[in-house]
Amino acid sequence: MRKFNIRKVLDGLTAVSAVASASSAAQQQQAGNRETEIQETLQSEHFQLCKTVRHGFPYQPSALAFDPVQKILAIGTQTGALRLFGRPGVECYCQHDSGAAVIQLQFLINEGALVSALADDTLHLWNLRQKRPAILHSLKFNRERITFCHLPFQSKWLYVGTERGNIHIVNVESFTLSGYVIMWNKAIELSSKSHPGPVVHISDNPMDEGKLLIGFESGTVVLWDLKSKKADYRYTHDEAIHSVAWHHEGKQFICSHSDGTLTIWNVKSPTKPFQTITPHGKQLKDGKKPEPCKPILKVEYKTTRAGEPFIILSGGLSYDTVGRRPCLTVMHGKSTAVLEMDYSIVDFLTLCETPYPNDFQEPYAVVVLLEKDLVLIDLAQNGYPIFENPYPLTIHESPVTCCEYFADCPVDLIPALYSVGARQKRQGYSKKEWPISGGNWGLITQSYPEIIITGHADGSIKFWDASAITLQVLYKLKTAKVFEKSRNKDDRPNTDIVDEDPYAIQIISWCPESRMLCIAGVSAHVIIYRFSKQEVTTEVIPMLEVRLLYEINDIETPDGEQVPPVPTPGTGSNPQSIVPQSHPSTSSSSSDGLRDNVPCLKVKNSPLKQSPGYQIELVIQLVWVSGEPPQQITSLAVNSAYGLVVFGNCNGIAMVDYLQKTVLLNLGTIELYGSNDPYRREPRSPRKSRQPSGGLCDINEGTVVPEDRCKSPTSAKMSRKLSLPTELKPDLDVKDNSFSRSRSSSVTSIDKESREAISALHFCETFTRKADTSPSPCLWVGTTLGTVLVIVLNLPPGGEQRLLQPVIVSPSGTILRLKGAILRMAFLDTTGSLVPPAHEPWREHNVPEDKDEKEKVKKRRPVSVSPSSSQEISENQYAVICSEKQAKVISLPSQNCIYKQNITETSFVLRGDIVSLSNGICLACFCANGHIMTFSLPSLRPLLDVYYLPLTNMRIARTFCFTNNGQALYLVSPTEIQRLTYSQETCENLQEMLGELFTPVETPEAPNRGFFKGLFGGGAQSLDREELFGESVSGKASRSLAQHIPGPGGIEGVKGAASGVVGELARARLALDERGQKLGELEEKTAAMLYSADSFSKHAHEMMLKYKDKKWYQF
Repeated sequence: MRKFNIRKVLDGLTAVSAVASASSAAQQQQAGNRETEIQETLQSEHFQLCKTVRHGFPYQPSALAFDPVQKILAIGTQTGALRLFGRPGVECYCQHDSGAAVIQLQFLINEGALVSALADDTLHLWNLRQKRPAILHSLKFNRERITFCHLPFQSKWLYVGTERGNIHIVNVESFTLSGYVIMWNKAIELSSKSHPGPVVHISDNPMDEGKLLIGFESGTVVLWDLKSKKADYRYTHDEAIHSVAWHHEGKQFICSHSDGTLTIWNVKSPTKPFQTITPHGKQLKDGKKPEPCKPILKVEYKTTRAGEPFIILSGGLSYDTVGRRPCLTVMHGKSTAVLEMDYSIVDFLTLCETPYPNDFQEPYAVVVLLEKDLVLIDLAQNGYPIFENPYPLTIHESPVTCCEYFADCPVDLIPALYSVGARQKRQGYSKKEWPISGGNWGLITQSYPEIIITGHADGSIKFWDASAITLQVLYKLKTAKVFEKSRNKDDRPNTDIVDEDPYAIQIISWCPESRMLCIAGVSAHVIIYRFSKQEVTTEVIPMLEVRLLYEINDIETPDGEQVPPVPTPGTGSNPQSIVPQSHPSTSSSSSDGLRDNVPCLKVKNSPLKQSPGYQIELVIQLVWVSGEPPQQITSLAVNSAYGLVVFGNCNGIAMVDYLQKTVLLNLGTIELYGSNDPYRREPRSPRKSRQPSGGLCDINEGTVVPEDRCKSPTSAKMSRKLSLPTELKPDLDVKDNSFSRSRSSSVTSIDKESREAISALHFCETFTRKADTSPSPCLWVGTTLGTVLVIVLNLPPGGEQRLLQPVIVSPSGTILRLKGAILRMAFLDTTGSLVPPAHEPWREHNVPEDKDEKEKVKKRRPVSVSPSSSQEISENQYAVICSEKQAKVISLPSQNCIYKQNITETSFVLRGDIVSLSNGICLACFCANGHIMTFSLPSLRPLLDVYYLPLTNMRIARTFCFTNNGQALYLVSPTEIQRLTYSQETCENLQEMLGELFTPVETPEAPNRGFFKGLFGGGAQSLDREELFGESVSGKASRSLAQHIPGPGGIEGVKGAASGVVGELARARLALDERGQKLGELEEKTAAMLYSADSFSKHAHEMMLKYKDKKWYQF
């Protein structure tokens, strides 16, 4: 694991001293001198940054291995990552430093070690006997390229085949090369004039370890006698070989070829194959050869005691099956099953009851590693059903477009989501237990519930249980089912706001206490959901259309109606209330033929059956205005206590009462200022300029600047391909080390000052004006130009009155300014504790009204920790505002800035969150330059500043989030979530929380040879490999051939990793622990002895190297 050199920051008094002295005077003006200094508990020693776990499917997998005794699965990737899987909940991620692709993995079966072969021609030995596996040894081949490795069961000698056709032998204990080499020219016929190609297969005869089967790519197979150092038999075939597999009795083997054929050979009949099979070839009449098929990339040959053997293969389909999905073929006796896969097959392995190659294999399952999935097939059940995969490998089922992380949720949330999610599970899985069951769980030291929500390109939302460093899917919501699907391309005139994925989720706003969920999608649509355990059929989907446009001179609305800048009580019934379901607007256009008043998506007008879980409360869509598509939504907030949802984009802001289904506010950003607008704006003179770097309005970059706003073509599509995270690479602007951002849409790129997007929204109960004596409900609005505006909410009483009387919304006139786009706002009370937004407790909404009428009024009262109106003026509050460049703490109601911190000068903050940690509150920031920083609250003292990510890309920028208790996460690849912690306490407990991969297990007994076989010389022949490959007989390998590199794995478990000694120690330790005995001292002494032995062996080796090539007279 990567060690972080944490630069602990001093208490930051220098940064704050000037502000603090000024603020003390400011503080005395308010609160009648009764305000006391807030005691901050968080110090820099509470913070430390480290990665915790990685979840999801290994990105770009390339290799697969299984330990049949430990029951551990290993997957290697093209980026040098190594993922290890045991029982559900036991997972581990490691990384090769070089980042080279993993081409093969080999377990030292039941030894707690693994060998990896990489594309840069290195071999690495991993010690799996520690919670975080580490490399013990590495060997770098200098002159030859590694193509295939084979490690026989219970052997310490690893065969390594190369591109040149040679085979070298490596001692896995010392990771040194033996002098024994099988050269290609000795292996093939002397009369052969051509090179046989790279080694594609090596295996020893299951019944005779002294005979090695070598497969060359060209089609030649050689049975090599290790003792006599010559070839016993050579088998030649005119088709290239992809893989070879033995029958367990060692008398036959099978080869797969590039023309889609399988050849079965008798060991002692090298002249021609015993049988040739074309599994997917059409048998032609007149005894002609079947038509050639695609290559069979791999074959396995597994025997059973009771019946026919299994032949399992990948590939080999006929060429005329165009568009057919990749297949795994299982041949068993006379039956052939073709199992279609969703993605191309990378590798597969058959899981067998025995680790011994010379026994009946008894296969029970096949692990198939696909490009984007891992499938386990049950071979014991008819129809070969798949096992239900318990690992969280479906994060990328549709590409992730956004995510949110919630730690310390209400305890009843996870069971509630699980119960509705359990009904969504597919049927028809195998009835058996998941066969990959190795390892042990770690200790659970964190007991709070954690939930991750992911939004996807297809409009789906997934809720995950992320408690105690595990991950499990709870519930999936499909937001797209509310819309009509387009039948063909001609039938989708409205969705051309985006090239593809019109339902992609951009923003998620969730209130865990009330369970209200609100999403904003890429087609400028907002959907509000309410949680219910009852199934319900919605006859008419409630829907609003909002015309949010950017005009300075006047506000264009249908029928020439004016939307007043300061809404009055009558605004509740304004023309943008419920739109009839018949969609009259879809055909409407303005007088000059431009599309007008049309939403981007069409809501279904048939009854919608809604399952238990999240059910639609209201759909809101922004509409086209005079040929202009609606702009993407840049911020979103929902509040269950007020019954309001608010959202904004680069045109303006809209607020909706979702209880009364009415639009309360629909203003251009500039109108929010009223007469206080600090900018001189000239909307009709477009000039090219860099857009403000905040707001992540679009995901893809690149500006379209049509000549005239009115004439911009309606067909110009917005080039934001949300669905392809791999394309979302930023253009790094060298001048200010930030993303060069621009709105890639068909609207004119208007001057920076005049195009101001809404970037942050926060509902709260606080002081709205300087003269306020008590807090009241309000909405704080942040913009991309660093302005914070406050809107006052006048709510009717609860109960029936809330549904009858309108909500009155009015600007307060309060304006605050920061540098850079506003990212996050929060409020602290007079003691420095976080004031959460008011919320309504969750209740079942779909129960009959009459029973619940009395409860309803009671429960409508908002729950909030904010001060009540009866409190004195001295009970002041603090607003914490974080922008892309700085953070400010402002005392309320006086609106004095008491603390200020410039977070970054040369970069900008991508994500800022106000979070709780160890009974304190802090501001956590992630910058575009890769730094993670935390600041105390309210004084904004720097507590942590660590350079974490080497390069920032848009996927990380879009998905990075902090949450309470020192947790954070981001999407590290299109398929994986990386979790990290910035809490010292969690870092210290992490070792205990991680699962153990290696557990002491007895190796099964070897198969019984039987009396007659022993008597007449049958059965397995053993070989003293030490005698053959050891230095005393075979000499030393050339030093220039490969270079040994000691690993950083330390001394833990080193010596026993290959020899199995530590296995015995571990078993003894387990027994002693059961008797309650402590072995601490003994372990320390053993470690010291091991260390001294290790250093002695290194010195001895150095001495030997020094004097190796010197003559006696040179000493």
